Amino acid sequence: MSRRIVIVGNGDIPDGVAGTIDAADMVIRFNGCRSAGRGGRKTDVVAVCNTGRPAMEMLAGGRWKASETVRQTGEIWCVRASEVFAALRAPLAESHPDLDDFCDDHTDGFRTFAEMTGRRLKVVPAAVHHAVVASLRAFDPAPYVVPSSGLIVIAHVLDNVAGAGDHVSLAGFGHEGWMWHPFAAERRWVDARIAAGRLDRLDPPSACWRS
Repeated sequence: MSRRIVIVGNGDIPDGVAGTIDAADMVIRFNGCRSAGRGGRKTDVVAVCNTGRPAMEMLAGGRWKASETVRQTGEIWCVRASEVFAALRAPLAESHPDLDDFCDDHTDGFRTFAEMTGRRLKVVPAAVHHAVVASLRAFDPAPYVVPSSGLIVIAHVLDNVAGAGDHVSLAGFGHEGWMWHPFAAERRWVDARIAAGRLDRLDPPSACWRS
């Protein structure tokens, strides 16, 4: 049986797609899941930025842990492989000294939370990060630090999660945000895979599945 997989970013969600998202077999959201509501409610996977301040904020206190989206999810994906970010620490200390806690790894905190609450925890393989970096070169990115978590998850789903016949859609991806992600190149990377038929964007009035 083919599956319907929707990856929902934290950008603007168009009207009319919530029902389509909630009808999917797998819905993946990010971090604090700001997409929930306008972008439907179903959440099967929460992909988290498991390094630096975003990770600390999610793990501190109980707001993120007790949120509706986290309560219903069965899996937590740590997007940043520890070995990749350990290798980045020294060069970033010279090139971007203001990012002093950027590579701090909090994977163990998410693992403990997952174990205590009966959820599965997965770490996106370092090979995905390296492959994305290599493939982005074709789109002439401006100087950047790392690809966005969204792009890493899209690549991981296309290469390691979606099977033959599965249909992968995106919503809530404006390809803009933190200045040290290569968003212009990422948009072109995504558009190339849409053109190749590997995924699509949910966008009314055509917010429906391909046959």
